[in-house]
Amino acid sequence: MAEPSFLTAVRESYDTVAADYVERVPPPAEMDPLSRAMLAGFAELVRTAGLGPVADLGCGPGRVTAHLAGLGVSVLGVDLSPKMIGLARHAYPNLRFTEGSMTALKMRDDELGGILAWYSTHHTPPQWLPAVFAEFHRTLAPGGYLLWGDYVGDERLRPTHGYGRPVSYESYLLPLDRMVDLLDQAGLVVTARLEQGPGARVNRPHACLLARKPETP
Repeated sequence: MAEPSFLTAVRESYDTVAADYVERVPPPAEMDPLSRAMLAGFAELVRTAGLGPVADLGCGPGRVTAHLAGLGVSVLGVDLSPKMIGLARHAYPNLRFTEGSMTALKMRDDELGGILAWYSTHHTPPQWLPAVFAEFHRTLAPGGYLLWGDYVGDERLRPTHGYGRPVSYESYLLPLDRMVDLLDQAGLVVTARLEQGPGARVNRPHACLLARKPETP
């Protein structure tokens, strides 16, 4: 079956911008305090639950993956872009990184104790999100956690350049309540939410959702 065109666009675009992305995107230490706190809370929850490793989906050059590892989490990074995975492996040779798509994860049912989707779903067309969140549910162990963070709004963006290079991906910003509903439809129960307006570091409204796969069906 042919690959969906949006996946091809995302892969090719991030292969193009990979080196510039590393130069232009601040490391986790420079995130806003509330986002760092959500990551720290997520790390504590998955460590305490002890249900399996965390998959950082859309890990890019691996900085947030390494940040979670530094918080004591057993974690692996997954990204569509071979160039991003190459940068991550070079920067963090002690961590595991693999190419893959969140539309069809190469993980067993109930394998993961946690999933981090950190600013990595906004390139996914809304009609594909139910399939993506179904994969999250499938691969999470009962009681496992999802931390989702991304831009929110009601807008479809078609940039021609990103990080100083030509790109062909699109971005789809959805209202936070819509994301909550989509997670609920996938069987993932939202237990906490954080909404933030534009600030010095992020120039768009953005949000985090913490969700959990129920322990019993």
